[in-house]
Amino acid sequence: MSTSTLPDWAAEHMKNYLATDGEDGHIWRGVPTLLLTTTGRKSGEPRMLPLIYGKHGDDVVIIASKGGHTDHPSWYVNLDANPAVEVQVAADKFSATAITITDERRQAMWDALAEIWPPYIEYQEKTTRQIPVVLLQRN
Repeated sequence: MSTSTLPDWAAEHMKNYLATDGEDGHIWRGVPTLLLTTTGRKSGEPRMLPLIYGKHGDDVVIIASKGGHTDHPSWYVNLDANPAVEVQVAADKFSATAITITDERRQAMWDALAEIWPPYIEYQEKTTRQIPVVLLQRN
């Protein structure tokens, strides 16, 4: 599992999350986080990283913000190429299908995540791309 491209703080967060089944790491800076594993679109290797999430019924929602950069984060490009992902929310581990939400549900999901992590609003203001809202639907 590659973590080489993650910043040190994210790699440490993920290491603690995995070692404690989310006991240390599920709540990060006061917000809920999960571990998302995508498949590298070029390498075919699993790629894991921690992300802020919100609940949507039994499923979860994440935001592909990349801090408002002009291009999508690599993890989003990976799941766009292969939407089969693995997710860990605290000790709950499950397979999911990633679906980019573009219909009438998008705004409500965006608003819910922006309430959890208000910087998402600033990130959207920094870029002309529409930041993707992704539903991770349990299989």
